[in-house]
Amino acid sequence: MSVRLETPVQYGFRLGEADIAANPLIGKHLRLEFLGAIHCIHCGRKTKKSFSQGYCYPCFTKLAQCDSCIVSPEKCHYDEGTCREPEWGERFCMTDHVVYLANSSGVKVGITRASQVPTRWIDQGASQALPIMRVATRQQSGFVEDLLRSQVADRTNWRAMLKGEAPPLDLQGIRDELFDHCADGIRALQDRFGLQAIQPVSDVQPIEISYPVDAYPTKVVSFDLDKTPVVEGTLRGIKGQYLILDTGVINLRKFTAYQLAISAA
Repeated sequence: MSVRLETPVQYGFRLGEADIAANPLIGKHLRLEFLGAIHCIHCGRKTKKSFSQGYCYPCFTKLAQCDSCIVSPEKCHYDEGTCREPEWGERFCMTDHVVYLANSSGVKVGITRASQVPTRWIDQGASQALPIMRVATRQQSGFVEDLLRSQVADRTNWRAMLKGEAPPLDLQGIRDELFDHCADGIRALQDRFGLQAIQPVSDVQPIEISYPVDAYPTKVVSFDLDKTPVVEGTLRGIKGQYLILDTGVINLRKFTAYQLAISAA
């Protein structure tokens, strides 16, 4: 789904070249049907199974964007000359990244390309987010994240996120405590990569994010289109990349490459 930061967040269904507003469908009966076809989001090849949220197996094994260092940036091997696609790495990894704190189901630390702010936070269902460092490369952001996650989590409890709004947190206070606890490690990274490469951010306010949700589920039941090709129910809200129906929830990001028919009444 496409997202736009407003109050509340505005969502859209990407259907081919069209972008259909999703917020007006809240309160309506929604039907999603998997039509049986999966096409790789990179090469367009028809595939029986989607890998890494949308790729065929050959692309999954050869593209840099599917390499293990995307999930674990500190394992970047570009400098070793073994990057799968050096030109892609230069465009997407050798560029400014933001280390942030977010509150989706409690505080977590994360990283994203500077160009992905605030989309990344919305996709995670964060109700609050605060940039705390600007870093020169993806690998360096991974080193910072690895250091900070010794003190705070780096994952979202998606089930808790879908049960309601997380209680507000003092992200600025948490940032200051993290910087105190990890001061030696941060200095070591700055000594290694340079002061300009790893810069703390202390002059911004947390971003507050609200979502178009009429009602949260008391029990989270997740749909899988591979097992249940037809999903339907009254749309109660949208949060992160999840549709919240009165019959269960579905993570549309997981089924990016799937051919779907969507109807509302």
